[in-house]
Amino acid sequence: MDDVVVVGAGQSGLAAARALRASGLAPIVLEAGTEPVGSWPHYYDSLHLFSPAAYSGFPDFAFRGDPERYPSRAEVVDHLREYGATLDADIRTACRVTSVASTGERGFLVTTDTGNMIHTAGVVAATGSFGSPHLPALLGQQTFTGRLLHVAQYRRPEPYLDHRVVVVGAGDSAVQVGYELAQVARVTIASRHPLGFLPQRINGRDLHYWLQHTGFDDLPSEWLAKLIPHTLVTDTGRYRAAVESGRPDRRPMFTALDGEHVVWSDGTREVVDTIIFATGYRPHVNYLRELGALSDGLPQHAGGISTTHPGLAYLGIEFQRSYASNTLRGVHRDAEYIAPAIAAHIRDAGTLARS
Repeated sequence: MDDVVVVGAGQSGLAAARALRASGLAPIVLEAGTEPVGSWPHYYDSLHLFSPAAYSGFPDFAFRGDPERYPSRAEVVDHLREYGATLDADIRTACRVTSVASTGERGFLVTTDTGNMIHTAGVVAATGSFGSPHLPALLGQQTFTGRLLHVAQYRRPEPYLDHRVVVVGAGDSAVQVGYELAQVARVTIASRHPLGFLPQRINGRDLHYWLQHTGFDDLPSEWLAKLIPHTLVTDTGRYRAAVESGRPDRRPMFTALDGEHVVWSDGTREVVDTIIFATGYRPHVNYLRELGALSDGLPQHAGGISTTHPGLAYLGIEFQRSYASNTLRGVHRDAEYIAPAIAAHIRDAGTLARS
């Protein structure tokens, strides 16, 4: 029996591998893609981290270059690739996990798309959420003749030249993509709540300095809904100025779709070419469905430790333990929390591979 299988080799899987090694385990990391870089190559081209390089690296592996810059998507891909090469872990790429089954007190059986089976004492589900974009059901959606897509499918603005586009959402991705598209198209951001902007720099320092030094990053996730009732957009000032100038404009969420039209909340109808949903993601853990670890598709856990199956843990879930849980800058803290718990369970159960 192997010690532990980590499903996914993006930022969460690599953080898990590091923490598990530090806890005395020998992880096998299974990645569906061809490199240990997770979903980062598939994000839109212009994406940059919202946190500076100084706050975005792994504890023992910082970003090279100017620590105040905001690394690009391509830089993050390179960073993850390089970090994965430094880890003393068995990372297997082009290896998609299709199911995890319980073998009772003797752990789990992990099956891949090639038919391989791995008998393991522990499992860490670290597949994030990019593979499970959330698309809300809308009145009249089946009649809409324009294009509907999630921001996960968006890459660059050029294909939308002179289009009428509505971006649905109120977070960083919605506003960043809406702003970018407004340079080539007529764009509206539609949201259920007014946009809220959070200054990128406060008293000369980046926001993330204050999040770290005030302890906000480490606040329990159950406090966050009370402190932050609505999504906020990290902004240097340019996004607020663009919205206030009407490029893009912001309107209350539309009420229905009808053929080629969007029906706005005031009853007016407008022809729209494309609607892009920046409406978040759900944990991408369908391979755990038959295990019985999910409820309505969501992991049942306390701080990342499964409440249904001893030896199972999660990484990369939004607000798993804190505000930074599913971010490149924060996931290592959750990894350092779940790894000793997995190791203790394995040792207590007497199923450590080398014992």
